[in-house]
Amino acid sequence: MPARHAAARRRRPGDLLVRVGAVVFALGVLAVLAILVPFLTGARRSAPASLDLLALLLPLGLGLALLGLLRSARSHQA
Repeated sequence: MPARHAAARRRRPGDLLVRVGAVVFALGVLAVLAILVPFLTGARRSAPASLDLLALLLPLGLGLALLGLLRSARSHQA
């Protein structure tokens, strides 16, 4: 049994990219929610431009996570 657990803890090539991508994606989701909630509640104020830029983290995080998954899958094939 210990051998399986040791192998499961070993870091694969794309693991870091997946984790970083997930964090960046979560920050992007929070920025999108910060933009949408005032709009949906009827507030007449506009969101600051910095939130618009932070919302771009969502697709960036998705791309990083997918790149990490691709890298991890390619390492298993070799």
